[in-house]
Amino acid sequence: MTPYRHEWKHEITWSDLIAVRQRMRAVASADENAPGGRYFIRSLYFDDWADRALREKLDGVDRREKFRLRYYNGDTGFIRLEKKSKIGGLSRKQAAAVSAQEAQALLEGDLDWMDREDRPLVLELYSKMRGRGLRPKTIVDYTREPFVYGPGNVRVTLDYDIRTGLGATDFLCRDCVTVPAGDAPVILEVKWDAYLPDIIRDAVGLRGVRSGAFSKYAACRIYG
Repeated sequence: MTPYRHEWKHEITWSDLIAVRQRMRAVASADENAPGGRYFIRSLYFDDWADRALREKLDGVDRREKFRLRYYNGDTGFIRLEKKSKIGGLSRKQAAAVSAQEAQALLEGDLDWMDREDRPLVLELYSKMRGRGLRPKTIVDYTREPFVYGPGNVRVTLDYDIRTGLGATDFLCRDCVTVPAGDAPVILEVKWDAYLPDIIRDAVGLRGVRSGAFSKYAACRIYG
């Protein structure tokens, strides 16, 4: 089973981003999956009729989960279904590959193929779409600059230009119109396993910035 990891989130400014970027370049490595040091992420989040995932986030519920589809740099040949689980300051992400045809079936409400699957995460989503009424809610787009550091299995990301599809769920359409999610800040995320090395702790340390719980999904759902 995928282990839980520690997670910090910070809302920072563009000048903070420049400072952290320079420090991380000095002490860590760019993610090998990020050509040019960054990549574009498109996610499609699921929620139920009562917006449970959204409301639990806004209410600060300690244990919560959400499902999403995701692909990178416009490549719909590599799509992942992901489940993000949170317990306090710990998080866990489970993932399963899905095809563009399967993703489109989900968008169209065709679930008949899912109960014949041997992918546990697909079966879990099927159960919750049938039982709780989970459905696609909104597209979330943003740009990410990722860094990795071996000791502690550390991953530091800088996310910005967060955009919302409003109520749009045309996930596979690369030309789907999205708009800026208000005045969404730059988001600094730090994830690690058993310990966070001091060199990374110092690199991401910013005066007056505290760990928070910013949610890109919640920021984008304000608009629909």
